[in-house]
Amino acid sequence: MIKVEKYGIILTPSKKEFENNGVSNPGIYQEGNTIHILYRADQKGNYSTIGYAKSDGPNKVVGRNTEPLITPELAFEKKGIKDARIVKIDDIFYITYTAYDGVNSMGALATSKDLIHFKKQGTITPPINYGEYEKLIRKCGNKLNPKYHDNYMFFKELGLAEEQFRGISDKDIVFFPKKIRGKFVMLHSLWPGIQIVYFDHWKDLTKSFWKNYLGNLSEHIVLNPKGVFEVNYIGVGCPPIETKEGWLLIYYGVQETALGNLFHVKAALLQLDKPEIEIARLTYPLFSPTKKWEIEGEVDNVVFPTGHALFGNDLYIYYGAANKQIAVAKMDINELLMELKKEKVSDESKKNI
Repeated sequence: MIKVEKYGIILTPSKKEFENNGVSNPGIYQEGNTIHILYRADQKGNYSTIGYAKSDGPNKVVGRNTEPLITPELAFEKKGIKDARIVKIDDIFYITYTAYDGVNSMGALATSKDLIHFKKQGTITPPINYGEYEKLIRKCGNKLNPKYHDNYMFFKELGLAEEQFRGISDKDIVFFPKKIRGKFVMLHSLWPGIQIVYFDHWKDLTKSFWKNYLGNLSEHIVLNPKGVFEVNYIGVGCPPIETKEGWLLIYYGVQETALGNLFHVKAALLQLDKPEIEIARLTYPLFSPTKKWEIEGEVDNVVFPTGHALFGNDLYIYYGAANKQIAVAKMDINELLMELKKEKVSDESKKNI
């Protein structure tokens, strides 16, 4: 088992109106000893923006904005924006986030050169309703985990699957921190798994692109739920970390229990030159809700990882605790990689579909 130290809460809600109901799920960018924190700020009434704080070292917050850093401005995000992830490629920051228009939760992209000024590039996930989605993924036949059809069946029973304005939910959008074979690479989370997309420019992610992609969805799955700790579904957590052993992916798994969903922080290793190939994954969680502030909050029993920082061999994972506060946990990255190497998947099971 990996030794994990929970350092506890580093950011809590304030009396400021924009974050008076909760702070969580921070995007993290490390610049030497400085940690930039772009966090989800929840206002009472179910409205969210992106706040900003700064840490000196892994967990000493030394600055915090009194106003939101990024606010909803466009129609597709009019009811809130949340759950930012950050990578920097060359001299540009890529901030992916979830945009909510009151009906749909979509992945969106903003770019920046200084983390002060942001240019919103729009949504980058499939503009397709559940009826269209079901028709497309049926082309994969029995190659897909049956749960890929669950959302369609749910909305069909409600008579909503064919509504043109109701798009499929696609959240947890994360870029790799470098181009691979000359292309941008993105992970995303269509229920119940994690998938990968290669593209030259986000403007190429058109409806036509996504239709072709979804018709071959089984070829783009990186991870599907596996084992009791992720039996319900899984989702992308932090941006992948490049190591000599492969891309280290910190993600979350959701377990169904008699008391509701229980979130766990999980780890997997992906091939460096072809990250769609799973090398290994831990069979057990790195950590789970055990502290009162992880068990009780706006959404109980949630640890939701969205960012990381490295200080020597110490890997710090930043996460939302019960959708109420922001916490950090530490582990030795070499110990984690050694443990993952013990869990290498066989060639036959690398495509867990």
